[in-house]
Amino acid sequence: MSNNGIMPAPDRTFGRFDAVLVAPPVGPQEERPAPLTLAPTRAARELGLKRVEFELAVQLGRIRTTPGARPGERRVTRAEVDRVRAQDGFPDALRERVRTVGTSEGANLLGITTARFTKLARLGRITPALYYRNRYRATVWLYLAEDLREFKARPENRELLTGRTPAPLKERLDRGMDVRARNWRGRYHGRLLRTADGPWQSAAATAAFLDDERIAHVVADVDERVHLDALRPRRPVHSGSGTQSPALVVPDLLKAADEDEIRWYQTHLALCVAYARDRVPISPIPPARPRASLPRHPKPVRHRRLLARLLRGRG
Repeated sequence: MSNNGIMPAPDRTFGRFDAVLVAPPVGPQEERPAPLTLAPTRAARELGLKRVEFELAVQLGRIRTTPGARPGERRVTRAEVDRVRAQDGFPDALRERVRTVGTSEGANLLGITTARFTKLARLGRITPALYYRNRYRATVWLYLAEDLREFKARPENRELLTGRTPAPLKERLDRGMDVRARNWRGRYHGRLLRTADGPWQSAAATAAFLDDERIAHVVADVDERVHLDALRPRRPVHSGSGTQSPALVVPDLLKAADEDEIRWYQTHLALCVAYARDRVPISPIPPARPRASLPRHPKPVRHRRLLARLLRGRG
């Protein structure tokens, strides 16, 4: 009680108790917990891989990914990063598994000339893993060094690495046989199917190798075609050694070229879509609302005409 006998009025906010704000102690702040999943760019950085190396490791199954929040998004769990880092020989062993070589280095690994190496690739005995366009807009194929070592170690391939080219194979080369692009598409298609999150994603991965007209021959429903287009995988990552050429100059290597190859992808697409319809039917897309017609404004009068009228009025 005060000297004048009047009690102090209680604080209207906190009652009879005064609020004392205590500042937090100054010192090192607590570290935030590590995220449960990582974006591909960060996962590649933590694993010491370039973007193209990381993409290739994912497609080859060396690094496992999980679906993200957005359609088509892939992420890497922290546990998966720790698993890869704990492997023997990391990171050199992982880089060697995804290392790619060109024709010259590939020929050196096999102990043959570059001409023989190119013949083996054209015949389909060696399958490319990546490609890029050089400054002259030519396709440069890259091969997994691990594939070449395995090819050389097989006893049945020794005849192809030494001596003359067998007559049947030479006849195919003389007719212009070159299945490098076709075999790359088949290999890349298999990688897309392994990372697909569901039946419609698998169908979209197959549709990516066909043009719109070929897809329409198989999938007549417009809503399903729109759904496939929305799930279409993004363009493959190529080596950073080259530059992409305009599509009008160089044909799109992602699209099937030969008629029998086109029919194969169409058949596979039909099977994938039929399976997807039974498992995950899609909802039809509502028709777009017609736009309300806006009132047309009167055409403005030109300044010269208005000035001429004013002058005539004065006269």
